Amino acid sequence: MLKQDDNVLLNWLFSGSCETYQHLSCVLYRYRESDYLNNLQAHLSYRCRVIFSVECSTEIESWLSSIPTNAHIAKLDRQNDLLGFELAAQVANDQWIASFPTNIAAEIVLVQQPLARLNQPGLLVMDMDSTAIEIECIDELAFMAGVGEEVAAVTASAMRGELDFEQSLRQRVSKLAGADAAIIQQLCDTLPLMSGLEAMLAELKTHQWKLVVASGGFTPFVDHLKTLLNLDAAFANELVIVDGKLSGEVTGDVVDAQYKANVVNQCAEQWSIASGQRVAIGDGANDIAMIQAADLGLAFHAKPKLIAAADASIQHVDLRALVFCLQL
Repeated sequence: MLKQDDNVLLNWLFSGSCETYQHLSCVLYRYRESDYLNNLQAHLSYRCRVIFSVECSTEIESWLSSIPTNAHIAKLDRQNDLLGFELAAQVANDQWIASFPTNIAAEIVLVQQPLARLNQPGLLVMDMDSTAIEIECIDELAFMAGVGEEVAAVTASAMRGELDFEQSLRQRVSKLAGADAAIIQQLCDTLPLMSGLEAMLAELKTHQWKLVVASGGFTPFVDHLKTLLNLDAAFANELVIVDGKLSGEVTGDVVDAQYKANVVNQCAEQWSIASGQRVAIGDGANDIAMIQAADLGLAFHAKPKLIAAADASIQHVDLRALVFCLQL
């Protein structure tokens, strides 16, 4: 698992059996992840989780070795190739966070609330564009229809706060009027899944989680993902097609920020998801209401406004990190 022989501390954590590790004047005490809830939370109120790629082991080893206090540590066993561990201590130590290495494939996540339980049924509601997939479908459709710059101008106006989501959506879709509807299938056939998506979903499925996409994009793409990934439900805006051409309109209720938040609540009620087991993840301001409706809201490679509203943020690793933000 760990290739570098000089990563003594990490090798102890992930491979060793000794219950303690002493470095300089500090001691790390090993515990099992489940022990925190059973035995430790009463006197170890400060927790953080570290998630990283094995290629970053040397940097993580150096950071962990520099922690200037006794702490408890637990490895996080998950079904993917990322590595993770949890640190717990009696009091908060901002120095831990401030000294964490940046610009590597690693994440540190403060645990400031009870976490959803990975090994109990739950609900995950995902945004689609730039979260479940790597692209923004409206931008790709506009490029294929030859109106990329016009749609980009509307997007820029929305980002300046001159348009709300529905106004922005309708104006951008109007630019597609007259485009051959065949471009929709062409894009479906080449949708690039976000890195780590399939591994993350596979692990959640083993624990009977319900998996949902709620998107401000369009139904052909979420329906394609629903079939491809065996999701439980998918919600998006419906494009109007007349005689094989896009009309430049959407029909039905617009899937805006509040609609996406309602999806969290309605799906939880439909499937009797227990309190504390609703998770949502997205990347943009239009996802704020959705992640706030969830018990755990995650920002993924997100804009600053969403990061500020989220319970935790994943910025430097892929979607495999999500399961490390859940309690086993």
